[in-house]
Amino acid sequence: MILKNVCFYNDLFEKETADFRIEKGRIAEIGVIAEDGRDMSGLTALPGFVDIHIHGAMGGDFCDAKFESLDKISAYLAKNGITSFCPATMTLGSSKLEKIMETGRAYKGREAGAKIAGINMEGPYISYLKKGAQNGDFIREGSIAEFERLYDLSGGLIKLITVAPEAFDSDGFIKRASEKCTVSIGHTNANAKETLRATEMGAAHATHLYNAMTGMTHREAGAAGTLLDSENVTCELICDGSHVCPAVLRNTFKILGENRACVISDSMRAAGLGEGEYELGGQQVYVKNGGKCAVLSDGTIAASITNVFEEFKNLLSFGVDFKAALKSCTINPSRAIGMDSQIGSIAVGKAADIVFVDDEMNIREVYINGKLA
Repeated sequence: MILKNVCFYNDLFEKETADFRIEKGRIAEIGVIAEDGRDMSGLTALPGFVDIHIHGAMGGDFCDAKFESLDKISAYLAKNGITSFCPATMTLGSSKLEKIMETGRAYKGREAGAKIAGINMEGPYISYLKKGAQNGDFIREGSIAEFERLYDLSGGLIKLITVAPEAFDSDGFIKRASEKCTVSIGHTNANAKETLRATEMGAAHATHLYNAMTGMTHREAGAAGTLLDSENVTCELICDGSHVCPAVLRNTFKILGENRACVISDSMRAAGLGEGEYELGGQQVYVKNGGKCAVLSDGTIAASITNVFEEFKNLLSFGVDFKAALKSCTINPSRAIGMDSQIGSIAVGKAADIVFVDDEMNIREVYINGKLA
């Protein structure tokens, strides 16, 4: 397939215009191609968006451990410009997690839309004090044996695992787990010293920065401040305007710069559906009064009901720099899970995952592996 006169953001995230040749699902050539093709004038090509932390959408949840649920999520994401994703688990028992991992492994390659780039293992090795919407009944100390069993069952798909470093003797766990995937600090009551120690052991990511972790004050950096200050740590941000307020998002992007922020949805099965009563990790959650997120019965924020493309537009409306916002939804999350050589930007040799938008940032066409989704 040849696409002509494509206005796009290149791998330096600078705008240019060229022709594309797409072969076998990848971008084979970018330049002036002396062959006929489809004229894409009037649209702008963005890299396919990447969501590395999503639980569900359209009534489906990864923890259902069902192909039908993953189909709902995958199709919803493709419609909204997200071409790759990491479905996330919750804090659950071993047997349930085993089934989820096996389902994720079997589903990869038969997606209804967006591709599974990996699996995000959120819990169960977290702090009870910062469990948020996670089920406290299944919180436990980190176990390398359990993690490696789950990793093998996933076929090596686990790309992220969240730990609370202060909740158990975590040094050895972080060192070992970071050899297989990215270790993320989250759902944690760690102080600055404990957080810094975890980064020295190999933790290199933050699970939904600010949410479910110790905050920063002028006397104690806490987990949030320490992670912001750690140059080698990438930080997830839920940009629905509720989980983190716009002013804090603006300041956070100034600190993180262009390369460290990773926009995530952290959405649950209500995404795409709206108000109602739903289930998340075995607990009832509610979306009420046009809310932007789901909450537990006591009002605790549980998860978002947005998607990364909507969050991208939110960031632009909040005043965040376009290039920083775009990278945070594409190449940065891809790099955080070690997939940046395959997805996350428009470049020769990479997957032909492309989102065409008009001047008002409305999605017009989405290509996944070179096929119209």
